Amino acid sequence: MTQQTEFATIILAAGKGTRMKSAKPKSLHEIAGLPMIGHAIKAAQEATESIAPIIVVISPAQASDTKYDMQTVIKQSAPQTQIAIQDKPLGSADAVRAALPLLDNVKRVLIMFGDTPLIRPAVLSELLSNPAQLTILGFTVDDPTGYGRIVLEKDAPVQIIEHKDTDATSRKINLCNGGAMAVDADILLGLIDGLSNDNAQNEYCLPGIIELAAAQNYKIDLIMGSHEDAMGADSRAGLARAEAILQARLRAGFLAEGVSLIAPETVYFSHDTIIGQDVLIEPYCFFGPQTRIGNGTIIKAFSHIEGADIGEQAIIGPYARLRPGTKLAKHVKIGNFVETKQAELDEGVKLNHLSYIGDARIGAHANIGAGTITCNYDGFNKHITEIGAGVFIGSNSTLIAPIKIDTGAYIGAGSTLSKNVKADVLALTRAPVKQKDGWAAEFRTTQQNKTIEKT
Repeated sequence: MTQQTEFATIILAAGKGTRMKSAKPKSLHEIAGLPMIGHAIKAAQEATESIAPIIVVISPAQASDTKYDMQTVIKQSAPQTQIAIQDKPLGSADAVRAALPLLDNVKRVLIMFGDTPLIRPAVLSELLSNPAQLTILGFTVDDPTGYGRIVLEKDAPVQIIEHKDTDATSRKINLCNGGAMAVDADILLGLIDGLSNDNAQNEYCLPGIIELAAAQNYKIDLIMGSHEDAMGADSRAGLARAEAILQARLRAGFLAEGVSLIAPETVYFSHDTIIGQDVLIEPYCFFGPQTRIGNGTIIKAFSHIEGADIGEQAIIGPYARLRPGTKLAKHVKIGNFVETKQAELDEGVKLNHLSYIGDARIGAHANIGAGTITCNYDGFNKHITEIGAGVFIGSNSTLIAPIKIDTGAYIGAGSTLSKNVKADVLALTRAPVKQKDGWAAEFRTTQQNKTIEKT
Protein backbone atom coordinates (compact mmCIF):
# COMPACT_ATOMS: atom_id res chain seq x y z
CA MET A 1 0.00 0.00 0.00
CA THR A 2 1.27 3.47 -0.89
CA GLN A 3 2.25 5.50 2.16
CA GLN A 4 -0.09 8.42 2.74
CA THR A 5 1.32 11.87 1.94
CA GLU A 6 0.57 14.56 4.51
CA PHE A 7 -0.15 17.43 2.10
CA ALA A 8 -0.67 18.29 -1.56
CA THR A 9 -1.23 21.65 -3.23
CA ILE A 10 -3.58 22.48 -6.10
CA ILE A 11 -2.92 25.82 -7.78
CA LEU A 12 -5.65 27.12 -10.09
CA ALA A 13 -4.12 28.99 -13.05
CA ALA A 14 -6.48 28.43 -15.97
CA GLY A 15 -7.86 31.98 -16.03
CA LYS A 16 -7.55 33.98 -19.24
CA GLY A 17 -6.95 37.34 -17.59
CA THR A 18 -8.82 39.35 -20.21
CA ARG A 19 -8.46 42.54 -18.13
CA MET A 20 -4.71 42.35 -18.66
CA LYS A 21 -5.31 43.13 -22.35
CA SER A 22 -2.57 40.66 -23.18
CA ALA A 23 -1.98 37.52 -25.23
CA LYS A 24 0.12 36.26 -22.33
CA PRO A 25 -1.71 34.14 -19.71
CA LYS A 26 -2.47 36.14 -16.59
CA SER A 27 -0.36 34.08 -14.21
CA LEU A 28 2.73 34.41 -16.45
CA HIS A 29 2.93 38.16 -15.92
CA GLU A 30 5.92 38.92 -13.72
CA ILE A 31 6.36 40.57 -10.35
CA ALA A 32 9.92 41.15 -9.11
CA GLY A 33 11.25 39.17 -12.06
CA LEU A 34 9.18 36.03 -11.45
CA PRO A 35 5.86 35.03 -13.05
CA MET A 36 2.95 35.13 -10.63
CA ILE A 37 2.53 31.36 -10.92
CA GLY A 38 6.16 31.07 -9.79
CA HIS A 39 5.39 33.11 -6.67
CA ALA A 40 2.44 30.83 -5.88
CA ILE A 41 4.55 27.70 -6.32
CA LYS A 42 7.35 29.19 -4.22
CA ALA A 43 4.94 30.03 -1.39
CA ALA A 44 3.46 26.51 -1.49
CA GLN A 45 6.92 24.95 -1.41
CA GLU A 46 7.94 27.00 1.63
CA ALA A 47 4.67 26.22 3.41
CA THR A 48 5.06 22.48 2.89
CA GLU A 49 8.87 22.34 3.21
CA SER A 50 9.23 21.53 -0.53
CA ILE A 51 8.15 17.92 -0.11
CA ALA A 52 4.44 18.02 -0.90
CA PRO A 53 3.15 17.34 -4.42
CA ILE A 54 2.05 20.42 -6.37
CA ILE A 55 -0.54 20.27 -9.16
CA VAL A 56 -1.16 23.31 -11.37
CA VAL A 57 -4.43 23.44 -13.31
CA ILE A 58 -4.27 25.16 -16.71
CA SER A 59 -6.55 25.42 -19.73
CA PRO A 60 -6.20 23.53 -23.04
CA ALA A 61 -5.25 26.80 -24.77
CA GLN A 62 -2.45 27.37 -22.26
CA ALA A 63 -1.27 23.80 -22.68
CA SER A 64 -0.96 24.18 -26.46
CA ASP A 65 0.44 27.74 -26.51
CA THR A 66 3.99 27.52 -27.86
CA LYS A 67 4.71 31.27 -27.65
CA TYR A 68 3.91 31.51 -23.95
CA ASP A 69 4.92 28.03 -22.83
CA MET A 70 3.23 27.87 -19.47
CA GLN A 71 4.12 24.26 -18.80
CA THR A 72 7.82 25.00 -19.19
CA VAL A 73 7.59 28.02 -16.87
CA ILE A 74 5.84 25.88 -14.25
CA LYS A 75 8.45 23.12 -14.50
CA GLN A 76 11.25 25.66 -14.19
CA SER A 77 9.74 26.85 -10.91
CA ALA A 78 9.50 23.32 -9.56
CA PRO A 79 10.46 20.35 -11.79
CA GLN A 80 8.33 17.89 -9.80
CA THR A 81 5.15 19.91 -10.36
CA GLN A 82 2.34 18.10 -12.18
CA ILE A 83 0.04 19.67 -14.76
CA ALA A 84 -3.73 19.10 -14.94
CA ILE A 85 -5.92 20.36 -17.79
CA GLN A 86 -9.38 21.83 -17.17
CA ASP A 87 -11.13 20.92 -20.43
CA LYS A 88 -13.89 23.54 -20.21
CA PRO A 89 -14.12 26.77 -18.13
CA LEU A 90 -16.89 25.57 -15.80
CA GLY A 91 -15.67 27.30 -12.66
CA SER A 92 -13.09 27.02 -9.90
CA ALA A 93 -14.55 23.84 -8.38
CA ASP A 94 -14.44 22.16 -11.78
CA ALA A 95 -10.77 23.20 -12.03
CA VAL A 96 -10.10 21.47 -8.70
CA ARG A 97 -11.90 18.38 -10.00
CA ALA A 98 -9.46 18.26 -12.94
CA ALA A 99 -6.57 17.93 -10.47
CA LEU A 100 -8.09 15.24 -8.25
CA PRO A 101 -7.05 12.23 -10.38
CA LEU A 102 -3.41 13.25 -9.79
CA LEU A 103 -3.77 13.10 -6.00
CA ASP A 104 -2.40 9.89 -4.61
CA ASN A 105 -3.28 8.94 -1.04
CA VAL A 106 -3.06 12.47 0.34
CA LYS A 107 -4.36 13.49 3.76
CA ARG A 108 -4.97 17.23 3.27
CA VAL A 109 -5.17 19.46 0.20
CA LEU A 110 -4.16 23.11 -0.02
CA ILE A 111 -6.04 24.98 -2.76
CA MET A 112 -4.85 28.40 -3.94
CA PHE A 113 -4.79 30.63 -7.01
CA GLY A 114 -1.95 31.32 -9.43
CA ASP A 115 -2.60 35.06 -9.60
CA THR A 116 -2.18 35.84 -5.87
CA PRO A 117 1.58 36.47 -5.74
CA LEU A 118 1.62 38.14 -2.33
CA ILE A 119 0.25 35.31 -0.21
CA ARG A 120 2.67 34.49 2.58
CA PRO A 121 3.94 30.94 3.22
CA ALA A 122 3.17 31.36 6.93
CA VAL A 123 -0.51 31.87 6.12
CA LEU A 124 -0.57 28.73 3.97
CA SER A 125 1.15 26.77 6.74
CA GLU A 126 -1.52 27.91 9.18
CA LEU A 127 -4.26 26.74 6.81
CA LEU A 128 -2.65 23.33 6.46
CA SER A 129 -1.99 22.81 10.17
CA ASN A 130 -5.47 23.82 11.33
CA PRO A 131 -7.29 20.74 12.76
CA ALA A 132 -10.65 21.57 11.15
CA GLN A 133 -11.76 19.43 8.20
CA LEU A 134 -12.12 22.56 6.09
CA THR A 135 -10.20 25.78 6.78
CA ILE A 136 -10.60 28.95 4.75
CA LEU A 137 -8.66 32.21 4.52
CA GLY A 138 -10.44 35.44 5.36
CA PHE A 139 -9.60 39.11 5.66
CA THR A 140 -11.42 42.32 6.48
CA VAL A 141 -11.46 45.46 4.40
CA ASP A 142 -13.29 48.78 4.62
CA ASP A 143 -14.71 48.47 1.12
CA PRO A 144 -15.50 44.81 0.32
CA THR A 145 -16.87 45.51 -3.16
CA GLY A 146 -15.95 42.72 -5.54
CA TYR A 147 -15.08 40.15 -2.87
CA GLY A 148 -17.03 37.15 -1.71
CA ARG A 149 -18.47 37.60 1.80
CA ILE A 150 -17.97 35.06 4.59
CA VAL A 151 -21.08 34.39 6.69
CA LEU A 152 -20.43 33.23 10.26
CA GLU A 153 -22.59 31.37 12.78
CA LYS A 154 -21.14 30.94 16.25
CA ASP A 155 -17.80 32.22 14.91
CA ALA A 156 -17.59 29.46 12.33
CA PRO A 157 -17.97 29.97 8.55
CA VAL A 158 -21.20 28.53 7.15
CA GLN A 159 -21.37 30.18 3.73
CA ILE A 160 -19.47 32.28 1.22
CA ILE A 161 -21.60 34.54 -0.94
CA GLU A 162 -20.03 35.73 -4.18
CA HIS A 163 -20.31 39.49 -4.65
CA LYS A 164 -22.60 39.09 -7.66
CA ASP A 165 -25.00 37.05 -5.52
CA THR A 166 -25.08 39.40 -2.52
CA ASP A 167 -28.22 41.21 -1.38
CA ALA A 168 -28.54 44.45 0.59
CA THR A 169 -27.82 42.67 3.89
CA SER A 170 -24.88 40.48 2.88
CA ARG A 171 -23.33 43.37 0.94
CA LYS A 172 -22.62 45.08 4.28
CA ILE A 173 -20.41 42.22 5.50
CA ASN A 174 -16.74 43.20 5.41
CA LEU A 175 -15.33 39.75 6.23
CA CYS A 176 -14.12 38.61 2.82
CA ASN A 177 -13.05 35.37 1.19
CA GLY A 178 -9.27 35.18 0.75
CA GLY A 179 -9.52 32.41 -1.86
CA ALA A 180 -7.07 29.91 -0.38
CA MET A 181 -8.34 26.97 1.67
CA ALA A 182 -7.22 23.64 3.06
CA VAL A 183 -9.54 20.61 2.92
CA ASP A 184 -9.24 17.06 4.18
CA ALA A 185 -8.86 14.96 1.06
CA ASP A 186 -11.44 12.37 2.10
CA ILE A 187 -14.29 14.93 1.96
CA LEU A 188 -13.16 17.10 -0.99
CA LEU A 189 -14.57 15.08 -3.89
CA GLY A 190 -17.93 14.59 -2.18
CA LEU A 191 -18.27 18.32 -1.57
CA ILE A 192 -17.44 19.16 -5.18
CA ASP A 193 -19.91 16.55 -6.44
CA GLY A 194 -22.63 18.25 -4.38
CA LEU A 195 -22.20 21.67 -6.01
CA SER A 196 -24.70 23.31 -8.35
CA ASN A 197 -24.05 25.94 -11.02
CA ASP A 198 -27.28 27.78 -10.17
CA ASN A 199 -25.67 31.17 -9.56
CA ALA A 200 -24.98 34.46 -11.33
CA GLN A 201 -21.89 33.00 -13.00
CA ASN A 202 -23.48 29.69 -14.07
CA GLU A 203 -20.32 28.05 -12.80
CA TYR A 204 -19.36 25.44 -10.23
CA CYS A 205 -17.78 27.81 -7.73
CA LEU A 206 -15.40 26.41 -5.13
CA PRO A 207 -16.63 28.68 -2.27
CA GLY A 208 -19.95 26.80 -2.49
CA ILE A 209 -18.42 23.83 -0.67
CA ILE A 210 -18.50 25.85 2.58
CA GLU A 211 -22.29 25.77 2.72
CA LEU A 212 -22.35 22.07 1.84
CA ALA A 213 -19.75 21.28 4.51
CA ALA A 214 -21.73 23.20 7.14
CA ALA A 215 -24.91 21.33 6.21
CA GLN A 216 -23.05 18.03 6.78
CA ASN A 217 -21.72 19.22 10.15
CA TYR A 218 -18.10 19.12 9.10
CA LYS A 219 -15.74 21.11 11.29
CA ILE A 220 -15.01 24.44 9.50
CA ASP A 221 -12.56 27.09 10.69
CA LEU A 222 -11.34 30.50 9.59
CA ILE A 223 -7.76 31.77 9.39
CA MET A 224 -7.36 35.53 9.18
CA GLY A 225 -4.84 36.98 6.76
CA SER A 226 -4.36 40.41 5.25
CA HIS A 227 -5.83 42.00 2.16
CA GLU A 228 -2.39 41.64 0.57
CA ASP A 229 -2.39 37.85 1.04
CA ALA A 230 -5.58 37.56 -1.00
CA MET A 231 -4.89 40.30 -3.52
CA GLY A 232 -5.14 39.09 -7.08
CA ALA A 233 -3.42 40.86 -9.97
CA ASP A 234 -5.87 40.59 -12.84
CA SER A 235 -5.15 43.93 -14.54
CA ARG A 236 -2.10 46.04 -15.33
CA ALA A 237 -3.02 48.35 -12.47
CA GLY A 238 -3.31 45.36 -10.13
CA LEU A 239 0.07 44.11 -11.32
CA ALA A 240 1.64 47.47 -10.54
CA ARG A 241 0.07 47.52 -7.05
CA ALA A 242 1.34 44.02 -6.32
CA GLU A 243 4.82 44.99 -7.55
CA ALA A 244 4.88 48.00 -5.22
CA ILE A 245 3.84 45.89 -2.22
CA LEU A 246 6.39 43.15 -2.92
CA GLN A 247 9.18 45.69 -3.47
CA ALA A 248 8.35 47.26 -0.10
CA ARG A 249 8.62 43.82 1.52
CA LEU A 250 11.97 43.12 -0.17
CA ARG A 251 13.42 46.50 0.81
CA ALA A 252 12.32 46.06 4.42
CA GLY A 253 13.90 42.62 4.47
CA PHE A 254 17.26 43.85 3.19
CA LEU A 255 17.32 46.78 5.60
CA ALA A 256 16.70 44.35 8.45
CA GLU A 257 19.59 42.15 7.24
CA GLY A 258 22.21 44.91 7.29
CA VAL A 259 21.97 46.42 3.80
CA SER A 260 22.07 50.22 3.56
CA LEU A 261 19.62 51.81 1.11
CA ILE A 262 19.98 55.58 0.83
CA ALA A 263 16.62 55.96 -0.90
CA PRO A 264 14.83 52.61 -0.54
CA GLU A 265 11.79 53.60 -2.58
CA THR A 266 13.99 54.10 -5.67
CA VAL A 267 15.65 50.68 -5.66
CA TYR A 268 14.05 47.64 -7.33
CA PHE A 269 14.96 44.07 -6.44
CA SER A 270 14.26 40.70 -7.97
CA HIS A 271 12.56 37.96 -5.99
CA ASP A 272 15.86 36.05 -5.72
CA THR A 273 18.36 38.87 -5.14
CA ILE A 274 21.01 37.91 -2.57
CA ILE A 275 22.89 40.69 -0.77
CA GLY A 276 25.52 40.40 1.94
CA GLN A 277 26.01 42.55 5.01
CA ASP A 278 27.32 46.12 4.93
CA VAL A 279 26.43 46.60 1.29
CA LEU A 280 25.60 50.19 0.36
CA ILE A 281 23.13 50.79 -2.46
CA GLU A 282 22.71 54.32 -3.75
CA PRO A 283 19.46 55.61 -5.32
CA TYR A 284 17.87 54.43 -8.56
CA CYS A 285 19.42 50.98 -8.93
CA PHE A 286 17.72 47.96 -10.54
CA PHE A 287 18.50 44.32 -9.76
CA GLY A 288 17.24 41.66 -12.15
CA PRO A 289 17.02 37.91 -11.51
CA GLN A 290 19.97 35.80 -10.38
CA THR A 291 22.02 38.56 -8.81
CA ARG A 292 24.30 38.09 -5.81
CA ILE A 293 26.27 40.84 -4.08
CA GLY A 294 29.05 40.13 -1.58
CA ASN A 295 29.69 41.79 1.79
CA GLY A 296 30.85 45.38 1.87
CA THR A 297 30.24 46.17 -1.78
CA ILE A 298 29.07 49.63 -2.91
CA ILE A 299 26.54 49.92 -5.73
CA LYS A 300 26.47 53.51 -6.94
CA ALA A 301 23.46 55.30 -8.37
CA PHE A 302 21.65 54.44 -11.61
CA SER A 303 23.22 51.00 -12.03
CA HIS A 304 21.39 48.11 -13.74
CA ILE A 305 22.48 44.63 -12.66
CA GLU A 306 21.08 41.24 -13.64
CA GLY A 307 22.44 37.71 -13.64
CA ALA A 308 25.66 38.91 -12.02
CA ASP A 309 27.76 37.50 -9.18
CA ILE A 310 29.62 40.35 -7.45
CA GLY A 311 32.31 39.65 -4.88
CA GLU A 312 33.10 41.39 -1.62
CA GLN A 313 34.12 45.04 -1.32
CA ALA A 314 33.64 45.81 -4.98
CA ILE A 315 32.66 49.25 -6.22
CA ILE A 316 30.09 49.36 -9.01
CA GLY A 317 28.89 52.42 -10.93
CA PRO A 318 27.46 54.95 -11.13
CA TYR A 319 25.61 54.19 -14.37
CA ALA A 320 27.04 50.67 -14.69
CA ARG A 321 25.31 47.87 -16.54
CA LEU A 322 26.20 44.33 -15.53
CA ARG A 323 24.51 41.73 -17.72
CA PRO A 324 24.05 37.96 -17.24
CA GLY A 325 27.19 35.91 -16.83
CA THR A 326 29.19 38.68 -15.15
CA LYS A 327 31.35 37.33 -12.32
CA LEU A 328 33.40 39.77 -10.28
CA ALA A 329 35.93 38.84 -7.59
CA LYS A 330 36.56 41.00 -4.52
CA HIS A 331 37.88 44.56 -4.80
CA VAL A 332 36.87 44.90 -8.46
CA LYS A 333 36.04 48.43 -9.60
CA ILE A 334 33.45 48.99 -12.34
CA GLY A 335 32.93 52.65 -13.19
CA ASN A 336 30.47 54.84 -15.04
CA PHE A 337 29.02 53.76 -18.38
CA VAL A 338 30.70 50.35 -18.31
CA GLU A 339 28.85 47.32 -19.67
CA THR A 340 29.83 43.71 -19.04
CA LYS A 341 28.37 40.41 -20.25
CA GLN A 342 29.67 36.86 -19.80
CA ALA A 343 32.78 38.40 -18.27
CA GLU A 344 34.89 37.07 -15.41
CA LEU A 345 37.04 39.63 -13.61
CA ASP A 346 39.56 38.49 -11.00
CA GLU A 347 40.51 40.29 -7.81
CA GLY A 348 41.36 43.98 -8.04
CA VAL A 349 40.55 44.50 -11.71
CA LYS A 350 39.84 48.13 -12.59
CA LEU A 351 37.41 48.94 -15.38
CA ASN A 352 36.63 52.51 -14.58
CA HIS A 353 34.83 54.13 -17.50
CA LEU A 354 33.17 53.93 -20.88
CA SER A 355 33.92 50.32 -21.85
CA TYR A 356 32.24 47.17 -23.11
CA ILE A 357 33.66 43.84 -21.95
CA GLY A 358 31.86 40.76 -23.26
CA ASP A 359 32.83 37.08 -23.38
CA ALA A 360 36.05 37.84 -21.55
CA ARG A 361 38.29 36.62 -18.76
CA ILE A 362 40.47 39.22 -17.04
CA GLY A 363 43.24 38.36 -14.58
CA ALA A 364 43.91 39.90 -11.19
CA HIS A 365 44.78 43.59 -10.94
CA ALA A 366 44.54 44.25 -14.65
CA ASN A 367 43.67 47.84 -15.58
CA ILE A 368 41.37 48.48 -18.52
CA GLY A 369 41.51 52.02 -19.89
CA ALA A 370 38.55 54.20 -20.83
CA GLY A 371 36.86 53.41 -24.12
CA THR A 372 38.23 49.86 -24.39
CA ILE A 373 35.96 47.29 -26.02
CA THR A 374 36.14 43.58 -26.72
CA CYS A 375 34.89 42.80 -30.23
CA ASN A 376 33.41 39.43 -29.31
CA TYR A 377 30.85 38.87 -32.10
CA ASP A 378 31.56 38.32 -35.80
CA GLY A 379 27.93 38.24 -36.89
CA PHE A 380 27.64 34.48 -36.39
CA ASN A 381 29.61 33.39 -33.30
CA LYS A 382 30.85 34.78 -29.99
CA HIS A 383 34.59 34.63 -29.26
CA ILE A 384 36.65 34.88 -26.08
CA THR A 385 39.07 37.59 -25.01
CA GLU A 386 41.65 36.52 -22.40
CA ILE A 387 43.56 39.19 -20.50
CA GLY A 388 46.21 38.07 -18.03
CA ALA A 389 46.99 39.30 -14.56
CA GLY A 390 48.57 42.73 -14.28
CA VAL A 391 47.87 43.68 -17.89
CA PHE A 392 47.48 47.40 -18.67
CA ILE A 393 45.15 48.24 -21.55
CA GLY A 394 45.48 51.83 -22.78
CA SER A 395 42.44 53.97 -23.49
CA ASN A 396 40.36 53.50 -26.65
CA SER A 397 41.78 50.08 -27.41
CA THR A 398 39.85 47.59 -29.56
CA LEU A 399 40.46 43.90 -28.83
CA ILE A 400 39.23 41.67 -31.65
CA ALA A 401 38.43 38.21 -30.31
CA PRO A 402 39.53 35.49 -30.19
CA ILE A 403 42.62 37.01 -28.63
CA LYS A 404 44.88 36.42 -25.63
CA ILE A 405 46.92 39.13 -23.95
CA ASP A 406 49.39 37.48 -21.61
CA THR A 407 50.43 38.42 -18.09
CA GLY A 408 51.93 41.86 -17.51
CA ALA A 409 51.64 43.12 -21.08
CA TYR A 410 51.05 46.80 -21.89
CA ILE A 411 48.76 47.84 -24.73
CA GLY A 412 49.28 51.36 -26.04
CA ALA A 413 46.30 53.69 -26.14
CA GLY A 414 44.28 53.71 -29.33
CA SER A 415 45.45 50.24 -30.44
CA THR A 416 43.39 47.78 -32.47
CA LEU A 417 44.64 44.25 -31.88
CA SER A 418 43.62 41.02 -33.58
CA LYS A 419 46.59 38.82 -32.66
CA ASN A 420 47.79 37.39 -29.35
CA VAL A 421 50.18 39.48 -27.22
CA LYS A 422 53.06 37.92 -25.26
CA ALA A 423 53.74 38.49 -21.58
CA ASP A 424 55.47 41.69 -20.46
CA VAL A 425 55.65 43.27 -23.91
CA LEU A 426 54.43 46.63 -25.18
CA ALA A 427 52.00 46.24 -28.06
CA LEU A 428 50.57 49.11 -30.07
CA THR A 429 49.21 49.75 -33.52
CA ARG A 430 49.54 53.52 -33.92
CA ALA A 431 50.32 54.95 -37.33
CA PRO A 432 53.49 57.13 -37.53
CA VAL A 433 52.89 60.83 -36.85
CA LYS A 434 53.44 63.13 -39.86
CA GLN A 435 54.01 66.85 -39.34
CA LYS A 436 54.04 69.59 -42.00
CA ASP A 437 55.70 72.78 -40.84
CA GLY A 438 53.57 75.90 -41.23
CA TRP A 439 50.58 74.02 -42.68
CA ALA A 440 48.09 75.24 -40.03
CA ALA A 441 49.00 78.92 -40.39
CA GLU A 442 48.85 78.68 -44.19
CA PHE A 443 45.43 76.96 -44.01
CA ARG A 444 44.00 79.65 -41.73
CA THR A 445 45.28 82.46 -43.99
CA THR A 446 43.77 80.83 -47.07
CA GLN A 447 40.38 80.37 -45.42
CA GLN A 448 40.34 83.93 -44.08
CA ASN A 449 41.14 85.32 -47.56
CA LYS A 450 38.25 83.32 -49.06
CA THR A 451 35.89 84.84 -46.47
CA ILE A 452 37.06 88.38 -47.31
CA GLU A 453 36.54 87.80 -51.04
CA LYS A 454 32.95 86.65 -50.46
CA THR A 455 32.11 89.83 -48.52
